[in-house]
Amino acid sequence: MKEELNQNDGTKRWRKIFVGLSGMTLSLLLAGSLSFNNDFSAFSQEPSKVESSIKTAEPNQLPDTEQKMVDMVNQASEAVVSIANKQKSYHGLDPFSEYQYNQYFMPDEEDKDLQVIGEGSGVVYRIDGDKAYIVTNHHVVEDADALEVRLKSGETVEAELVGSDTLSDLAVITIDASVASKALEFVDSDNVQVGQVAIAIGSPLGSEFATSVTKGIVSGLDRSVPVDLNGDRVPDWDMSLLQTDAAINPGNSGGALLNSSGQLIGINSSKLSATGVEGMGFAIPSSDVVDIIGQLEKNGEVVRPVLGISYTSLSLVHPDYRTQVMGLSEDDVKGAFIREVDPDGSAAKAGLKEYDLIKAIDGKEIETINDLKKFLYEYKVGDKVKLSIRRAKEDIEVEITLEAAVENPSQIQPFPAEEESKENDGIPY
Repeated sequence: MKEELNQNDGTKRWRKIFVGLSGMTLSLLLAGSLSFNNDFSAFSQEPSKVESSIKTAEPNQLPDTEQKMVDMVNQASEAVVSIANKQKSYHGLDPFSEYQYNQYFMPDEEDKDLQVIGEGSGVVYRIDGDKAYIVTNHHVVEDADALEVRLKSGETVEAELVGSDTLSDLAVITIDASVASKALEFVDSDNVQVGQVAIAIGSPLGSEFATSVTKGIVSGLDRSVPVDLNGDRVPDWDMSLLQTDAAINPGNSGGALLNSSGQLIGINSSKLSATGVEGMGFAIPSSDVVDIIGQLEKNGEVVRPVLGISYTSLSLVHPDYRTQVMGLSEDDVKGAFIREVDPDGSAAKAGLKEYDLIKAIDGKEIETINDLKKFLYEYKVGDKVKLSIRRAKEDIEVEITLEAAVENPSQIQPFPAEEESKENDGIPY
């Protein structure tokens, strides 16, 4: 939630700026009138009214295409909401202080003392029975003790979490259907074209700027964006995203990216923020969103196939082992190097061993360890795949049946710790 924390702080700063400016303007005007009353008594008389020679004209009727765009935005924004992530105020404090505060001094306040620690956006995509379903980003609702949704009308309601997935950065929440008036439909993002209109609707910097609209184009497709899931500053997953130059800011996360017809082509998720960089926002393609939220609705989580191994980058294996034992060139670091095999997993059943190197899946070459996940998640549980393996100096192929496991990617440690590498004798690190 770092992004959302920054966004919340930013909202407060802007609020202070606006209040400060208003107060400063008011003070200047009052000081001026006092000065005029004291020094220029002639101005204390009521000034005569002077009719302005500048007239305002009735606005011309908007062109049909522009009017259609305005109407579309007005309708679509009814389905875009602001989401407040509320957490107990003691989060992040020293455990002893938390224990003292809640157990001794104010035991009855534990469930009442909720604070908004971040805000994001969401989109109503289905109204079914007594529930309205909203898609948003995982990082918007992460670690929430309570969720509050603010509608375009300004009404706020409580929301319930249905399911959330770290890897795809998607989540589904629900609110009472009686307060939802509009749901947006998804289109197949495989048909989206570079250059077509892209409209972003969300709450940049929080609910104070709810249902803000920005317009641009689709700037790129299938952009591979590295993601750090466990906070170690090492990318351990590459997301395939739509790129747009429609302005996306903190708080837009989870909001809508629409085509000119008001259909969802993506869910806004991030932007590239760096000195000299402008207009590089990213959204999760709608086709990917539909697949994930379907699983979240059904299971509350995403079930993905796994091999039953832990692995690391070949670049972390000692050069002597790579060249002498495996017969590779020193600069050849492609593939995923198996560190450990779960004895009950599908890899063990297929005969994979510790220190095997996975070079390809069904002929798709693995350049980095992130490719292994990327290719693996293209399959379903129960599918059979053929792995190209390097075992010492021998190249073999192994057929494996993929089994199910629910992963928590935030706990994945694909790289061995430096201390661990040095202490484990016999391991080629």
